[in-house]
Amino acid sequence: MQALGLDASYYFYKSRNMESNHALACLAALAHEHRLALFRLLVQAGGDGLAVGELAAATGLAGATLNHHLNQLRQAGLVEDERRGRTIQCRAHYARMNGLLDFLTANCCAGSSAMDACAPRALPKC
Repeated sequence: MQALGLDASYYFYKSRNMESNHALACLAALAHEHRLALFRLLVQAGGDGLAVGELAAATGLAGATLNHHLNQLRQAGLVEDERRGRTIQCRAHYARMNGLLDFLTANCCAGSSAMDACAPRALPKC
């Protein structure tokens, strides 16, 4: 993709299509209990997200450790943040999360006659 001059996150943003190497980066970032817990907190927080201090209080992680895990999630494109005065507000990148879910379930039950066996569970909207 770099040969085409396209940044991976720009490509994903424009096409809403995830390639396997991007899915692997997301899954690798989530394959740690602290990062998974941080990401789940941010997903639960909704579009406003949480301040870094709120994340530290909720998880009990030290500042340097928290920063390391947030950076891993940022590099995978799962978390974005913005500065609000003296506060850094983090939020889940829902389009990237949904792209990962779409990638993982793209061919779900394609070889099965029992299509309802793997139908996604209906969840309330955030």
